[in-house]
Amino acid sequence: MKHFSQGPTQAPEQLRIRHWLQSLWPYLMEYRGRVILALLCLVVAKLASVAMPFLLKYQVDHLSALESTAADNWWLWFPLGLLLAYGAVRFLNVLMGEVRDVLFGRVTERAMRRMSLKLFRHLHQLSLDFHLDRQTGALQRDIERGTNGISFLMRFFVFNIGPTLLELALVIGVLLLNYPPVFALITALAVVAYVGYTVKMTEWRTHYIRQAAQADSSTHARALDSLLNYETVKYFTAEQRESDAYDQALAEWEQARRKNRLTLFGLNGGQALIISIAMSAMLMFAAYYVVIGEMTLGDFTLVNAFMFQLFLPLNFLGFVYREIKASMANIERMFELLDEVPTVADKGTQPLNLSAGEVRFQQVDFGYQPPRAILQQLDLTIPAGKTLAVVGSSGAGKSTLTKLLFRFYDVNRGSVTIDGQSIADVPQQALRQQLGIVPQDTVLFNDTLKNNLLYAKPDASDEELMAVIRMAHLETLLDNAEKGWDTRVGERGLKLSGGEKQRIAIARMLLKKPAIMVFDEATSSLDSDTERGIMEAIRQVSKGHTALIIAHRLSTIVEADIIAVLEAGQIVEQGSHDALMAQQGRYYQLWQGQQELSE
Repeated sequence: MKHFSQGPTQAPEQLRIRHWLQSLWPYLMEYRGRVILALLCLVVAKLASVAMPFLLKYQVDHLSALESTAADNWWLWFPLGLLLAYGAVRFLNVLMGEVRDVLFGRVTERAMRRMSLKLFRHLHQLSLDFHLDRQTGALQRDIERGTNGISFLMRFFVFNIGPTLLELALVIGVLLLNYPPVFALITALAVVAYVGYTVKMTEWRTHYIRQAAQADSSTHARALDSLLNYETVKYFTAEQRESDAYDQALAEWEQARRKNRLTLFGLNGGQALIISIAMSAMLMFAAYYVVIGEMTLGDFTLVNAFMFQLFLPLNFLGFVYREIKASMANIERMFELLDEVPTVADKGTQPLNLSAGEVRFQQVDFGYQPPRAILQQLDLTIPAGKTLAVVGSSGAGKSTLTKLLFRFYDVNRGSVTIDGQSIADVPQQALRQQLGIVPQDTVLFNDTLKNNLLYAKPDASDEELMAVIRMAHLETLLDNAEKGWDTRVGERGLKLSGGEKQRIAIARMLLKKPAIMVFDEATSSLDSDTERGIMEAIRQVSKGHTALIIAHRLSTIVEADIIAVLEAGQIVEQGSHDALMAQQGRYYQLWQGQQELSE
């Protein structure tokens, strides 16, 4: 059931870049005033950069004239104004660059914040099947690299590629107007050769960059998965196996990085060769023209300064292009995530008009994978204000009812309705606000006991918290905890026992007070005494509410209004405990089997 995006990430690269830029453009425009000021600072900095070699030329020519003057008149020839002007222009060049970075920094930081939030929200909107397939560690690395790549792209697209091309055009124009055309020709040829070589080599390297990024994500995911399952590793003495698997992932990462580094060596070496040949040719022609008297020493210095000044940003442009390609490879996965389509989407905006709270499964067919059907032509009604318990053997489809009711999946055929209204026509958030659940496997946030309880109702008072704590028999846990309800429960609640986590889940659901309550094996981790107390609390709180209980221990649902036996995706028996026992059918067999095991 997994959906893969067929959007821009599979389109040609030009379309993908256009798609990404369209996504980022609104964030640039959010601070358009800052962007305009930053661009003005950039233009001033580039003009100052082009002016510096001219000031240097005039200084050299002016000082050269001292050789033909008397030494006692040196102060008349000392180029104080030119030296001060050179220092001022150099300072202006650096200052404008710093001001530009300060102005644009707010833009990039806000863009990273907006995109991170957008992706975070989108991941929460994706369906359960996506999250069952994902690797949390790899996903985290994809997000981290993607947001950093956005910052790099925004900064260097605006402030490096365009400005560098502007400076190249200015330098070539100046050389063409003031000096023999050979200088402009060499410069143009060098730029074309440099850019062409850089593009060709970087395109080749992008494959290895992607490999390195994938290996990095896999390595991170492997480590995180192993650490999250620390107890399982210890149970099976699998430390060495985990180390070997992690080392294998690291070896793949090392190999990808090695290929990346070798291709980078080829790229940098070729770029350096092109620059060296161009600079040598320029200086030889400049020296020749000085010797024959067509150029001064100041002109020679100017050409030399222009070459250093020109090829420094050109070399940086090569670095920027490489990094932009790497950033594109990094953000590619992030945009793939953004283009991921939920398999369960909101089809309507009708509010849930809940009156009595009757839940009906009508002719429901469902399967997680098309060949395997879980539910077949299922008809089941939970009367308003009544408690219905569903029992059956493992794999019969009991917990699937919960997933369909919460719309983690849509039915393949048939419908699920609440008070006659199809839940497919109701926004998922509006539906789930009316539902409460105690899941079979309770996972808590790495936060305090109090905040884990407040997750159900953030504005609940301390009195409300204490009431549900008593109903869920959590007093002993709070009394024994070092900091009471301010005690942290650890990652996924690992500092607590299974029964303690389940009681917190029960208290959390009781605090929410939903119209429809679901208990999915809600007491599976509890001892018999606690189970009896909590089931009594559940009966009290669910009185007058519609409640669905998925049960394995039949003793916990004896007092349910209706008991339904689910086998092979269909309801085979239905009625009260006494009525089903009198039939001596499937429910009777399950009851007898559990009684024998308990003796």
